[in-house]
Amino acid sequence: MLRRTALALATSAAALLGAVPLAAQAHAGPGGPVPPPIGAPGLGAGPGLGAEQDRLTVTVRDAGAGDGRFVLRCRPTGGDHPDVAGACGRLAELAAEGEDPFAPVPPDAMCTMQHGGPATARVEGTWRGRAVDASFSRTDGCRIARWNRLVPVLPATGS
Repeated sequence: MLRRTALALATSAAALLGAVPLAAQAHAGPGGPVPPPIGAPGLGAGPGLGAEQDRLTVTVRDAGAGDGRFVLRCRPTGGDHPDVAGACGRLAELAAEGEDPFAPVPPDAMCTMQHGGPATARVEGTWRGRAVDASFSRTDGCRIARWNRLVPVLPATGS
């Protein structure tokens, strides 16, 4: 009985730290296995948690020095994007603000008639557990603002 209590306490303490091997959980006692903590690695417990990865392919054209096709990985960071840390940081900021950085301009938006240059971009992949396929341009004030909100995921342009 004392051994079972000690094992259950040790397993519970380890579970709180997120370090319980499955073999130890299987022997947690009469109550069954101790579930791992919410958000433990590999559980896909929600946005920003679990084993999911953000993997985006960013293709930029006619933006000047920022042209090209880049892979951006966040959670964990990596890829050949020119500013992996800055881009992942910006996406994390927008997520924390509850914004969808890939949402299109609403069809009924009132946009200023200005032209921000010929730059276009497409972002495809997975972000926060959902598929992304978004196109960007700088053809009016709304689309320029949408582009600028994603810098440095998209390159800053001179316009």
